[in-house]
Amino acid sequence: MFPNLEERAASPGTRLSGGEQQMLAVARILRTGARLLLLDEISEGLAPVIVKKLGEVIRTLKAKGFTVVLVEQNFRFAAPLADRFYVMEHGRMVKEFGMSELASQMGVLQEFLGV
Repeated sequence: MFPNLEERAASPGTRLSGGEQQMLAVARILRTGARLLLLDEISEGLAPVIVKKLGEVIRTLKAKGFTVVLVEQNFRFAAPLADRFYVMEHGRMVKEFGMSELASQMGVLQEFLGV
């Protein structure tokens, strides 16, 4: 699932790139046997090619039955991965809807997120 890490197996985690460190963090969680992952701003500051790979990893995990809670400001990254959307403002949930409602909620999202 993480070919970049296999290539860098001899490197200490602190010497990995930001994207490789994110992949390592996910790999460490998976080794625990956890079936639920909480990923907080996983795409932040990463190169587009790494963000794309992380999206593929999340899709694979979902297909294998994992539950993924993704906290993400990058709407364009998160939207195709989501089954449900929760919009928070000032620490309160202000909107909740499912993927099937996304198109009809885009006006509301633009209001809240400026997307």
